[in-house]
Amino acid sequence: MPLEEKKRAARNKPTPYNRQPQKPKANTPRTSATSALPSRKQHLTLYDKLTILDYANKHPSLPQDRICKYFATRQEGALIFTQSTLSRILRQQEELKHRVESNPTALSAKKARIVTRPDVERALYLWFKHFNEEKGEVATGAMLEAKRLEFEKLLDVPEEERLTGRG
Repeated sequence: MPLEEKKRAARNKPTPYNRQPQKPKANTPRTSATSALPSRKQHLTLYDKLTILDYANKHPSLPQDRICKYFATRQEGALIFTQSTLSRILRQQEELKHRVESNPTALSAKKARIVTRPDVERALYLWFKHFNEEKGEVATGAMLEAKRLEFEKLLDVPEEERLTGRG
């Protein structure tokens, strides 16, 4: 008895993903705020810290623990931090405002950027801008590191002041 050939059933084609349209990006700084209440505290951006400072300065009679609870439960997005973090932010108020004045693009940063040699930093920035915008090419980390070494030699940076890491 010959084997009967079995025919496969036709498969349905997969449907495309149900993608949601993306919201247009606004020209606002990045924030650590989340819509759902996270289970642990977060690293706050400079923008978040300034938002907290603004609220604390508008409500000077409000206890610090109430300010922390307000930000943990607010509608725009929760910011989770402790009372000691709030105390530190209030102490660093002038330093935080100075960071914004010196570098407005630092609003999305979570840590302060420390520049030891502004002359090398400026030369590297100008080279990067020329390379990226005018030539239309992308600089890699290795290229930036090599250029930094080159600029340190050109600007006669003493050996003990030269950066040794990859940063």
